[in-house]
This record gives sequence, C-alpha cells and structure tokens, in this order.
Amino acid sequence: MISLAGRDILHAWGKFIFTGIGLGLLIGVTLTMAGVYRGMVDDGRVLLDNSSADLWVVQKDTLGPYAEASSIADDLWRDVATLPGVAEVTNVTYLTMQARREGAEVRVMVIGVTAGGPGQPGWPPQLIAGRQITRGHYEAVADIATGFRLGDEITIRRNRYGVVGLTRRMVSASGDPMVFIPLKDAQEAQFLKDNEAILMQRRRTEANPAFNRPGVPGLLDAVLATQASSRSVNALLVRLQPGAPAPDTAEAIRRWKRLTVYDRAQMEDILVGKLIATSARQIAMFLAILAIVSAAIVAFIIYTLTMDKIREIAVLKLIGTRNRTIAAMIVQQALVLGVIGFVVGKITATFAAPMFPKYVLLVPSDSIAGFFAVLAICLLASVVAIRVALRVDPADAIGG
Repeated sequence: MISLAGRDILHAWGKFIFTGIGLGLLIGVTLTMAGVYRGMVDDGRVLLDNSSADLWVVQKDTLGPYAEASSIADDLWRDVATLPGVAEVTNVTYLTMQARREGAEVRVMVIGVTAGGPGQPGWPPQLIAGRQITRGHYEAVADIATGFRLGDEITIRRNRYGVVGLTRRMVSASGDPMVFIPLKDAQEAQFLKDNEAILMQRRRTEANPAFNRPGVPGLLDAVLATQASSRSVNALLVRLQPGAPAPDTAEAIRRWKRLTVYDRAQMEDILVGKLIATSARQIAMFLAILAIVSAAIVAFIIYTLTMDKIREIAVLKLIGTRNRTIAAMIVQQALVLGVIGFVVGKITATFAAPMFPKYVLLVPSDSIAGFFAVLAICLLASVVAIRVALRVDPADAIGG
C-alpha cells in the first residue's frame, strides 16, 4: 500500500511539488492572518503592561482612554493620591496623529508623561539607546518602529522635539508606535487651539457684555487666561500599594470622585473584546474562506490525479487489489500534498511576518492546530477521488 502511493508520487513528482508550493502559499497566508490577529491582541496587552498601572481612572461613563475619548481635570490626581491603598498617581495624555520629520510623515501615538523616570506609570520601562526625558519641554523618546533616530527632530503640531531616547515594542492598541513627550507639551498639542482660533475666541469674549462689568476689574483677563490654558488630561494611571485590594480602591474613586475606574482585566476586555472585535470577526471570516478554498484546491488536484490513473486503478482491481488499499493510496497522496503545503506555508509565513507593517505574532499552538487542520482538510478533500476510484470497473483495464 505504501509503495503504491510512493511510486505514484515519484511518477508525478512535478505535479506534487508545484501543487504543494501553491497550496503552501495559501496556507502561509492563512497562518499570517492568524498571526495578525494574535499580534493585535498582543499589542493591546503590551500597551497595558507598559503603562505599569493597576487602575485606569477616566471620564465618567466612557471607555477611555484607549477605546473612547476621555477628558478629566489634571489636578484630580491630588485627590486620588490621598485615598487608601494608592501608592502613586500619574497624569497621562494619549493623542494619535501624524508626526513629521524632514518632510515625511509617520502615524504615531503621542504620550504625555509627567516629570519622573523609568518605572513610573506611563513612562517607557526601558530604552535601547539614548536617555529618558529630563527637561520639561521639547524632548522626546520614540519607539524604534517610527524610523526616528537619536538626534532627529520631530514636528508635533507647532513645536519641534529632539529625540533623546529610543525604545522598542511601545505601541498603541492599533499598532501605532509611540512617541513620549513632556505632559505640558502634550496638553498643548492635544487641547489648545491654534493662534487664529484663540484670537477669534478672544474677540467674541471681549464683545460679550457679561465679561466687561465695570465693577469687576480683571474678570475679562481671567476669562481669557482660562481659555488660553489647558487643564485637562485623558486619564490617571494609578499604582496600588502591595496587597491593597483593587476593587475597594476603585469603588472609593467611583463614589467620591464621580469618575469611571477600570482594573487590568476590565481594560483588557475593552481592548480585546470591543476595540478589535470587528477586526477579529473579519479575520475569522477570511480564515474560513481560505480553509474552504484550500479544501477545494486539494480536492480538485487529488481528483485530477485520480482521473489520470483510472486505467491503472482498473488494473489493480483486476488483479484483486482490495478497495481499502486503493482508498488508502489516495488518502496518503492527499496527506503528502498537505504536508508539503504546510511546510512551504510555515516557511513562507515565518519569513514574511517581519515584512508586515503591523506586528505579526506566530504562536506555536496556532501552527500545530493549523497542521492538523490541513491534514483534516486533505482527508475530506480525498473523499471525492476515493468515490470515483471505487466505482472504476475492472473491465476498463482490458477495454479499448
């Protein structure tokens, strides 16, 4: 039985090799798509890991700061820091935008961090080159995926920032590399209006009689100063004391500060279950389509190979070969084709993954599951060819 399949494969080895390569490219695309989904999930988890926070405090009734917009006063951190169980509180802003460098643009997530250092919530945990931000303005730490190098200047809104440090694998939930700048600069980039808008707002305010009361000197100046300043952040990153119960601290913040609080599990559910849910369904449908196409291709190839040797199968039946031996030969050929395709696909996916703009995470468990799925598809695809082979009349061996 084994020699029959082996001899037939050697006889038509060219068809098997080229068919296996074509099937392998299709399997490689399937494995890569699975890796894209795994990479999206890993991006979300890396984002949470790198924030070094136990709780995320955001605007009430929002899914911020990653899935929805969130805006809270930047002085609330003082109140939260006094609650039992809180070890450290940090203001942070998140802004996804196009940063410019020497005429080129790159999509980045700009993170505004308060004065501090490595290990503080919101800061990049480690660098691969350069140093951390030490000045209050116009310094930046960029992820290496942005393409920036030490000494480059990044234009963010109206200001330029010198890159003083480089980090790695600091990305948003959508895979955009991060750029860290001082909080005040980030607040200005995100919340402040441009000069023309500020000038127009001042003219409207000056024309409003309510702000030109003779008995209240300085009222107009105070209003204009408030309009020209930014006192908002997107979230508070809270680190708890060792052993402090997160649910109790979160409930205290909700009750006394009227804010929404998420712990690590809740934030991960938002990122994975809501933010990338639609993309996950699209990828799952694409994988199902690829599986159907792969089964159709294998079925067609095995059917074609079987039809090419109808006379040989009739001869085998004429000399008394059992049906299960013939069926086993066809199954083995289908499995060999699947193994060749999987090997080619795995190699293709491994070498193609680093070339993708988004992070592709190839998990060994996915490869193992994919291998058995390919074998199952090949088994199912061989059914049609087996049915044709078993219907062959031995008399065809001596027919004209």
